[in-house]
Amino acid sequence: MIKRTAHDTLMRLAKGFPVVAITGPRQAGKTTLAKSSFPDKPYLTLEDPDTRLLAESDPRGLLSSYPDGLILDEAQRVPQLFSYLQGFVDKELVPGKYVLTGSQQFGLLSGITQSLAGRVGLVQLLPFTMNELASSGKLPLEIDRLILAGMYPPLYDRELDPADWFPAYVNTYIERDVRKLINVRELSAFQRFVRMCAARTGQLLNLSSLAADCGITHNTAAAWISVLEASYIIFLLRPHFTNFNKRLVKTPKLYFLDTGLAAWLLGIREMEQMAYHAQRGALFENLVVTEFLKGRFNRGQPADLYFWRDSKGLEVDLLLDNGSSFLPVEIKSGQTLAADFLTSLRKWCVLSGTPDRPAVLVYGGDKELANGNISIVPWKNLGRLTSQ
Repeated sequence: MIKRTAHDTLMRLAKGFPVVAITGPRQAGKTTLAKSSFPDKPYLTLEDPDTRLLAESDPRGLLSSYPDGLILDEAQRVPQLFSYLQGFVDKELVPGKYVLTGSQQFGLLSGITQSLAGRVGLVQLLPFTMNELASSGKLPLEIDRLILAGMYPPLYDRELDPADWFPAYVNTYIERDVRKLINVRELSAFQRFVRMCAARTGQLLNLSSLAADCGITHNTAAAWISVLEASYIIFLLRPHFTNFNKRLVKTPKLYFLDTGLAAWLLGIREMEQMAYHAQRGALFENLVVTEFLKGRFNRGQPADLYFWRDSKGLEVDLLLDNGSSFLPVEIKSGQTLAADFLTSLRKWCVLSGTPDRPAVLVYGGDKELANGNISIVPWKNLGRLTSQ
């Protein structure tokens, strides 16, 4: 089993909070992490109809049956359970007594906010990081293969081809999650919408254009984007609004939380297709952005990731908020360094009044270099950056 970086964060939170919760996309390894981190705790899944019926009909009795606590998988399936859980927690404050998992932000996080605020330590678990795969000897040697496969655990725990696994994942996701959150009358329209989102990976989110291309209303497009975001399918990277006396873009950029899923939705099935595909650069950018996001989540930190773009097209792909300063990151998929790769970084450093502060260029090559204050990092060394 590949050790998850989030394990240490989970155990740290379990020392201070009576409830710890693990949320993230389906098949990201939430249950495996919970069971391996707390092997002595009983395990119940509310996906099981009998267990769910018991939780709905006699929540107090269910919790009383486990005086030393338990792992409750897919806890959002029985929302009323959170109120009873609050009573048990307040009666006897024992750190790490209950472990909750859930794959929908709407259900799990709303239940925590309403009934368990201040009592829960939260870990957001995404698919494997490059560091996790590298430590187990399973990181693909070619960047195109990594982008194509993505990093969902089942593709590395079993002998599965991404082209076989992703269709089943998409169908299961639509059947089990989307229908519970919104009324999708035409599944084909929603499937088309998700594919159109994949075609806009790394681009500014234009809801009007997206809605028009899919034949739906603007409000429907906004609602479906919210569901995709809440279900950990997409991630919206927000712009940073620091004013350098220029008009700034205030629209978020759209990314998928796994490049393998985005590539499959784009119809990319083979390595040969990836090498020459028009979206390869956007998918590479997507990979880098999500690696930084995973790093933050695995340490129990908020995302605090942004991009910066002015109305004239000057852009920095990623800004990492480190509290007292920002680390600008430029992302280029090319394997050969070009002089203009550093242009945006240098301009941003001057505009921000920090010309000598560190900046980073992540690119598709294999040599690590430095140019003044800019560290030039090959994709294979990305894990070292994102784990800091």
